[in-house]
This record gives sequence, structure tokens and C-alpha cells, in this order.
Amino acid sequence: MQVEERSTRRRTAPTKGDLRERAILDAAEQQLNSTGGAGMTVATIAQDAGITRGALYFYFGSKNEVLAALVERTVTELRAEVDAVDTAASAPGDAVRQGIERTARMWREHGTVMRTAVELSPSVPAIDQAWRSAVIALADTMGGVAERAGLPSGTAAEVAAALVWMTERVFYQAFVADSSLDDAAATLTRVWLSALGIPA
Repeated sequence: MQVEERSTRRRTAPTKGDLRERAILDAAEQQLNSTGGAGMTVATIAQDAGITRGALYFYFGSKNEVLAALVERTVTELRAEVDAVDTAASAPGDAVRQGIERTARMWREHGTVMRTAVELSPSVPAIDQAWRSAVIALADTMGGVAERAGLPSGTAAEVAAALVWMTERVFYQAFVADSSLDDAAATLTRVWLSALGIPA
């Protein structure tokens, strides 16, 4: 029994490679936060991660691969946040309010990564794939919320997809313009509730 527990613990602990990959992604996000990515290279990421360029290439083949992995990590967290809200919220209106609130928080905490995802999606296929998969997953989740609010199945999916893309654009514009994400969230909440026929 003790041996079994010990081996399980070993398997769940992050490996040295996991920790190094996390350090690389953390270094890349820190550079996005401090310089907006201007001058970011494989060499600068490696230096901030405390490894050599050669060591970084063991994990990622280019700066864009690092950024794609960083976007994937961020959107995985965003999807988990929205899914958690959908599971916990009993009423569709609560799910909408909390989902937008958590999305605003993600833009506060990881806005430079999300901005990078929006801006590099047209030119970096791996980033586009990660970002679009997140939007599609969020639209699926919110489509279920729209159905619970009373929209027919097909309409619910279409409306949710349009609203999710609109939400992305509104938060992106607020972030780029250094406007209030709280104001953007309040506006988005009103639009979502109105579109789903939920009293404000």
C-alpha cells in the first residue's frame, strides 16, 4: 500500500522537464508584460528562463512555438474558468455574469498573452488553432447557457458563437486602448443578457 502511494505521488509531481517548460513560458509572458514582445527572441527568453538557447530548442523550435504554447496554456485556463462557472451557476443569467467577470479577470492577468493571440493568429497557424479552439469551446459552453435561457438549440449555438467573438473583440479593444475592462464587462453583460432574453 505504501509503495503504491509513493509511486502515485511520483507520477503526479512535475518532472524537471515540466518545470523547465513552465519557466520558459513564464519568461515569455514576463517579457510580453514588460516590453510587449518588442525585441523578444529565443535568446532573450532562454536568458530570462535561466537556460541556454540550445536547452530551449530542446522544448521549442522557435519563438512562435513558445508563444503558441503560452497561448495554449492561457486559453486552457480560460476554458476551465468558464466551464467551472457553467457547472456552478444554476441560472443562465448568473452563468453569463460570472463568465464575463472571469473573462475580464483573465484579460487583467494575462492580457498581453491574449492580445498576442489575437494579433498573431492571422500569421501563426499554431496560435490561430489554439485561440480558435478556445473560442469554439467557449461558444459551445455558452450555447448550453443560451439553451437553458430558452433559445432553440440551433439558434442558441449561433448566437453564443457571435457573442463570444464579440466579447473577444470588445475586451481586446479595451485592453489595447488601456480602457476600463470593468466598463467593457458591464457593457458585454448587458448585451449578452439582452440577446438571451434574460432580465438584467
